Amino acid sequence: MQASKTKYLNILFFTITLLIVISCKEKQPKKLEVDEEKSENEWTAIFNGKDLSGWTMKINGYPLAENFGNTFRVEDGILSIRYDEYGPELGERFGALFYDKVLTNYRLKVEYRFVGETAAGAPEWGYRDSGVQIHTQPPNTVKLNQRFPICLEYNLHGGNGVDERPLGAICGIGTHVEIDGVKSTSSCTPARVARTFHGDQWVIVEIDVNEGKMKHFVNGEEIMSYSNPTYNPENEYAKAFIKNGNDSVKSGYISFQSNSHPIDFRKIELLEY
Repeated sequence: MQASKTKYLNILFFTITLLIVISCKEKQPKKLEVDEEKSENEWTAIFNGKDLSGWTMKINGYPLAENFGNTFRVEDGILSIRYDEYGPELGERFGALFYDKVLTNYRLKVEYRFVGETAAGAPEWGYRDSGVQIHTQPPNTVKLNQRFPICLEYNLHGGNGVDERPLGAICGIGTHVEIDGVKSTSSCTPARVARTFHGDQWVIVEIDVNEGKMKHFVNGEEIMSYSNPTYNPENEYAKAFIKNGNDSVKSGYISFQSNSHPIDFRKIELLEY
């Protein structure tokens, strides 16, 4: 009789416990509903893989938005920069492709690869050279015959298969930055961590911009940091942006260089803070 009573109490306890668990689960929000809520920190693709909507080009010697030589093109979901329609000489027809939005605090992620041969007549430094530019001046303020826009540049290099040729330097075009709290007046400062990538492999670069502090990453590894960018008053174009003695560079556009070597970009994503 005692064993039967114990068995009955165990079954009753199990049933009550099960009912409590089921009731609690029903009160919890469904996971699907939580996942559908838009996160405040969400990556956004800013290249649609179809065309250049949302982007504007400026090539030295040509009016804003004139895509001379079909320099910037979209093929097979890839943003390509090419020089095959330039004729026998590249000249100084350097350019940039601007994303049409002013940005302040954000993280940019880009996948790129160098391909093909350097354009005929390119400068010696143009071999597998390009750049991702941040805090770039507004595209409509770039002068007709201005070689490069005022900006901070994450310098992109590609190896020749043998020699070390690291990427990731910070190049100030009309700008200065602080490195370890000291203002650098060098045009380019190499990355602290040297990484060279040979061939046509895809490489992921990221730039983090947060309250005047910048960091460069490659394939998830931090390789460079700097801060407090300012306009160079000795640069004929940069000095126009110094207002009432304030030379700080607080925001600007994202842009991609067209220098002299064919390059592809894909998965261009932005995370705004």
